[in-house]
Amino acid sequence: MLKILPKSFAFFLLAIQYAAAQMPDLVKTDGIRNKIHQDNVGRIVFMARNIPIDSLSQKDFLKEYTLTKKSNLNIRVFLANSIINYQHNLAPSLSEEQLRTSGNYQFRFFVDDRLIYSENIHYGCGLKKSTTTTFRVPLTDTSGADFWSIYLFDRFKDNGGRQALTDGTHRFRIEMRPYLNIENASTPIVGDLIAKGELDLIIQTPPLPKNLIDVQKIKPSADFEIAASDCDTQKIKELNRQIALENFRQITSIVVVVKNGKLLLEEYFNGADRNTLHDTRSVGKSFTSAFMGMAISDGFIKNENQVLGDFYELRKFANYSDEKAKITLKDLLTMSSIFDGSDQNSESPGNEENMYPTDNWMKFALDLPIDPKKQKQKHWDYFTAGVVLLGDILDKSVADGLEKYADKKLFKPMGITDYKWEYTPQKVVNTAGGLRMNSLDLAKIGQLYQNGGLWKGKRILPKKWVDASLSSQLPIPDRDHEFYGYLFWNKTYKVGDKTYDVFYCAGNGGNKIFIFKDLPLTVVVTATAFNRPYAHPQVDTIMQEYVLPAVLKN
Repeated sequence: MLKILPKSFAFFLLAIQYAAAQMPDLVKTDGIRNKIHQDNVGRIVFMARNIPIDSLSQKDFLKEYTLTKKSNLNIRVFLANSIINYQHNLAPSLSEEQLRTSGNYQFRFFVDDRLIYSENIHYGCGLKKSTTTTFRVPLTDTSGADFWSIYLFDRFKDNGGRQALTDGTHRFRIEMRPYLNIENASTPIVGDLIAKGELDLIIQTPPLPKNLIDVQKIKPSADFEIAASDCDTQKIKELNRQIALENFRQITSIVVVVKNGKLLLEEYFNGADRNTLHDTRSVGKSFTSAFMGMAISDGFIKNENQVLGDFYELRKFANYSDEKAKITLKDLLTMSSIFDGSDQNSESPGNEENMYPTDNWMKFALDLPIDPKKQKQKHWDYFTAGVVLLGDILDKSVADGLEKYADKKLFKPMGITDYKWEYTPQKVVNTAGGLRMNSLDLAKIGQLYQNGGLWKGKRILPKKWVDASLSSQLPIPDRDHEFYGYLFWNKTYKVGDKTYDVFYCAGNGGNKIFIFKDLPLTVVVTATAFNRPYAHPQVDTIMQEYVLPAVLKN
């Protein structure tokens, strides 16, 4: 390992930059790794593949690069010091652990000398921050790697990068600085530039086959008539083009049902077709709400105000309390129970990831303690284990178990015959998610709610239950004008100067069933972008910028 000395001009410039304010290092770093590191301190270099530092040479540094769907564009960052020591300069009084959990690197992306996107990456991004002075990360990758930097580059593209990188050659630059989120400070503290790099990025949009862009012809269906009304086909063609270019990724279908239950659009992508059974993940939670409404209507359950103590001998489970016994079905339907469980908090004892490895999901949920903070102030908090409890209660309460009951009371009356359940370890249908169904059958469920619980004139769900489900029961914290009903979400889209209220089912990957409140409109979007940060935002863009403007043309 070489000693840190100003042996290169780049290092000398960086030493001058920090000389005035440089504090003694808090931690010992890895130092300057080798001559290629020494000669490039303060630089971000671009590579066409993953090249280990010991094999890297100047000839591997890219000056230009053609960005395609099959790109493996990597960067290597050469630093004079480690991030902890850079942060120590910003806040000398903080300990190493405080610095570690209070900040990280800030990345800034420029196209043609214009700042497009800036992000202070999360402190847990996986770098060995205390000692590291050089590291490689991929910006794009064809191997399916799950790496924070790929998501970062995706966010750059989703937040203006895609619009800036039009066909042609662009000067692309990345800059890095240290940052800290100091307690009680209104904004992060951002340090001086520690590394930057640039290259010419060449964008060449490939020609696309006409069949990938054209609006797809709707085939006859036994359950839906084809709408005679028109829509803005140019908008749909442009949407199809963006999906084909993978600017909207892993979309598998978009189905639009309009007034009187007629099909206006039925588009399939990425190998899917009308018969594909889509893994819709938590969309299945909303089905649980439907089953509960039917079970109450049929007298198997009195009402949603029944409490857990009516269904379980809770003293047989851990952490018994009278408060736990008083949790209602409505609390679980609205994600507002006082269980110490939150899927939004990875440290929560009731987080769903802690449930899946256990051999009894129902027991996992009922063993959880209550959260004293939720006792003081009830609020919405996403809690998958609570929906597992609802499924278990339904399975014990209805005739012949939930699987047969759902088939008899919901699916067969609506002509839904091809679907696939997942199951809990107790062989109960998994009401938390994973119900696979084709796009037209998903559209039927949306249309059932659009029609107030009727399907082809037959009452399937009580209208009172539909109205309660599609109501704004609780606000969703930290989201502007978004609410939750009975296992249904609620938000507003804006097109032009008009707003459109919509209730919807939502599942990991970008799966949605939209039921518009004041429009005779149901929309299904299926996708496989599981665990990707762009999954749900890209569906919002599709709806707001393409589907709604196209459909509202008339």
